[in-house]
Amino acid sequence: MTEAEDRKPQSDEARSSYDPEITSEFAVPDGLAVPKAGGESETTSEFALPKGLDVPHPPAAEPEGSAFSPPSTYSSKSAPPMFTPAGGIPAVSLTKDIPWQDRMRTMLRMPVAERPAPEPVQRAEEGGPAVPRVLDLTLRIGELLLAGGEGAEDVEAAMFAVCRSYGLDRCEPNVTFTLLAISYQPSLVEDPVTASRTVRRRGTDYTRLAAVFRLVDDLSDPETHVSLEEAYRRLAEIRRNRHPYPTWVLTSASGLLAAAASVLVGGDVIVFFAAALGAMLGDRLAWLCAGRGLPEFYQFTVAAMPPAAIGVTLTLAHVDVKASAVITGGLFALLPGRALVAGVQDGLTGFYITASARLLEVLYFFVGIVIGVLVVLYLGVQLGAHLNPDAALSIEKRPLWQIGASMLLSLTFAVLLQQERSTVLAVTLNGGVAWSVYGALHYTGHISPVVSTAVAAGLVGLFGQLLSRYRFASALPYTTAAIGPLLPGSSTYFGLLSIAQSEVDKGLVSLTKAAALAMAIAIGVHLGSEISRLFLRVGSAEKRRAAKRTRGF
Repeated sequence: MTEAEDRKPQSDEARSSYDPEITSEFAVPDGLAVPKAGGESETTSEFALPKGLDVPHPPAAEPEGSAFSPPSTYSSKSAPPMFTPAGGIPAVSLTKDIPWQDRMRTMLRMPVAERPAPEPVQRAEEGGPAVPRVLDLTLRIGELLLAGGEGAEDVEAAMFAVCRSYGLDRCEPNVTFTLLAISYQPSLVEDPVTASRTVRRRGTDYTRLAAVFRLVDDLSDPETHVSLEEAYRRLAEIRRNRHPYPTWVLTSASGLLAAAASVLVGGDVIVFFAAALGAMLGDRLAWLCAGRGLPEFYQFTVAAMPPAAIGVTLTLAHVDVKASAVITGGLFALLPGRALVAGVQDGLTGFYITASARLLEVLYFFVGIVIGVLVVLYLGVQLGAHLNPDAALSIEKRPLWQIGASMLLSLTFAVLLQQERSTVLAVTLNGGVAWSVYGALHYTGHISPVVSTAVAAGLVGLFGQLLSRYRFASALPYTTAAIGPLLPGSSTYFGLLSIAQSEVDKGLVSLTKAAALAMAIAIGVHLGSEISRLFLRVGSAEKRRAAKRTRGF
């Protein structure tokens, strides 16, 4: 290399190739380096912490997840033993010789942690049960029971029985007047599954109700194998089944019910046929209104008018008959005894929302009946019809005729409720026993009608519960029709008549008596059922758990 080439400036590549120590034009020249004090490491940033001031880093936290996800320290293989409450776990005997209602009711009222382990599941499918489908089947069964008039407690017991039969033991059913809900949580660390269903239509068909009870009984029996698909098929058949009695039979039964009720309050042959005619006309008018889409309130109003109109017509024609018996018989065919008993039963068992809704429904029906009868009675009074409210005190005592009429009334009531033919005879005899007890206490023993009605209704509930336990079925078909002879038709009519004749005080007294009799019927039926469960084995030493007394606070 010549001297001229030596003075020529070199490129960056040449310098880097010949002087590898220089890495950047920003490098500190030799001789200008600042001496390092104390041997500190080279400072890379003015925000760096001096040596010795480093804060130790905490351990990394678990990633955020669901509240039901298992902790990292949890292992199913080395899980701790199950929690035992302070009072110990009660021994519950799930023997198969008692109805599934009693077994399920016993466990349903226990906390989830205290329930006994489920029996071996006979219907476990490959991969475990399909939880959403089991919950859907449970809700559909509960819907049929609630729409058929079953009490909320029995509906919850049936829903729990269906879930338990398919291995879903940690279930919590919830029943209100129009809404069914059920929640299933596999374990304390897994997400729950919840489903609900709305009950929009209600219908009285005790044959369908009995078929649903048989399905639940088969599902609860570990010796009977019913797959999920088979249960769905049977449920679809129950829904498609037609009513056991045609329309003309129901209309005739309505007329015979009113006719039998008129005999109970002292009617003769003319009154018998007049009451039957009025009730059948009212039934046909109610069906006509239902076909036009009118609510049930107006159906009851229209159905109450023909019997009252016939009674007023007989009075205006000066026919020597008891017109009051004609109107009273028509009222017997309309009073909502079934809804009343179910509402009071729900209230007594702690389902206050459902009880309030059912009793409000009864109140609306009763107001509809009152309006229909009052309109006709007011027109009759204005036309000069002389109806005597004091006729209630002169009811003739004809024991044999009245017992026969009470049995006919229960028989026709059972037909109107679409009961199975195998249950009609039992409920007919139960109705005859109820009236016999009432007559012996009230007419012979001169005991208060409210007390006499409560005792007779208690026997109805007791016998109905015993018959249902014998048949492993619902108690409604054996009790509802049997309380027909005890319904307060005469007190209701005479109260309305007094109001129509401007004797409001006397009318309110009579209507209050009718309300007291209705409550006596409902409470008596429920008390009779509870007495049967109290003295019969229901599968647990503690029996069914109930709410503790609040002691006024």
